[in-house]
Amino acid sequence: MTATRPLAQYRVPPYIISMSHTIKEKNRLLARVRRIKGQVEAVERALEAEIGCTDVLQLVASVRGAVNGLTVELVEDHIRHHVVDPAREPDPEKAQGAAELIEVVRTYLK
Repeated sequence: MTATRPLAQYRVPPYIISMSHTIKEKNRLLARVRRIKGQVEAVERALEAEIGCTDVLQLVASVRGAVNGLTVELVEDHIRHHVVDPAREPDPEKAQGAAELIEVVRTYLK
C-alpha cells in the first residue's frame, strides 16, 4: 500500500465511536498494534529476502499469536464494559456466565 487513506474514509460502525474504555487503554493497545506492525514488516522483509519457508511460517505464527492476543484483550474489554462485568454483576449466575465466556475466548484465541 503506497498511500495512507485518512481515517475518515474507513467505515466505522457507530458503536465503535463510543467505546470510551478503549480510549482509556489507548496507549497499551497502540503499543500492541505497533508491535504487530513490526512483525508484519518482518514477514515482508523475509519474503523479499527469500528466506526459508519454515522461517517465514514462524514469523507468520508470531503475527497470528499477537493478533489473537489483541483480539482477546478487545473482546474481554467489550464483554466487561458492554455485556456483563463479572466483578460488578450482582446476579451470581450472570457473573459466572460472563467469567466463563471470557475464559473460553481466552482459551480459544490463545
